[in-house]
Amino acid sequence: MPDILIELEDVSYRYGDETALDHVSLQVRKGEFWAVIGPNGSGKSTLIKLILGLISPRTGSVRLFGEPAAMFRDKERIGYVSQKSNAFNSAFPATVSEVVRSGLVKKTGMFRRYPADADEQVLKALQAVGMEAYAGRGIGQLSGGQQQRVFIARALISHPELMILDEPTVGIDRKHMESFYDMLGRLNREQGIAILLVTHDVDTVSELVTHVACVNRSIHFHGPSEEFSRREASIRNDWYGHPVRRVHHGKGGAGE
Repeated sequence: MPDILIELEDVSYRYGDETALDHVSLQVRKGEFWAVIGPNGSGKSTLIKLILGLISPRTGSVRLFGEPAAMFRDKERIGYVSQKSNAFNSAFPATVSEVVRSGLVKKTGMFRRYPADADEQVLKALQAVGMEAYAGRGIGQLSGGQQQRVFIARALISHPELMILDEPTVGIDRKHMESFYDMLGRLNREQGIAILLVTHDVDTVSELVTHVACVNRSIHFHGPSEEFSRREASIRNDWYGHPVRRVHHGKGGAGE
């Protein structure tokens, strides 16, 4: 179906003799905001690698926009943001604008000139994440939460239909984590971008996302967030693998 952006069907993956994912099926459609939750070692990062076509499933199939993930080439349709602490050197000598502009390479190619309206596109992307005032500042001068907003802007500049974020709040304190999540919610609601947010923070599911997938090697639950919230805590704890405490987020400002 044309509104299905991600489709996993009966997907399994192993690292040697260890099963990382076992017969996982999942669909993400246009405009949805999914939280993929689960304990450490539950297979969340493996799931992302499979979706991005970085690894191939042992069994089953993974499709992006109707195409096999390993053959998908329209990279500008997907924005990906990894854990900042594992993917970025804060001493890198570039301004915020330069970091965001580099996201245009998906469309222009490595050795082509940026389009004439590149500066305008950079500004719009920064405005979308509330970071336009920092355009000329060095990326290494920003806090962790501010840097993650810049990486979101870098992903947004190619006008993706789908954003995939792999635990993007690692290293961000609780206060600024709330405003970061609120920013993602606005992008989903106002720009209609489908979001797949991988997180160990169950709190995020209470007010922001439309759907939840609870992964612990297999899918223990996937469906609307309202249904997830209605389930008894003891059942949710069984899905997650340990006791889960739900905390409702307050509404943070644009802030960090």
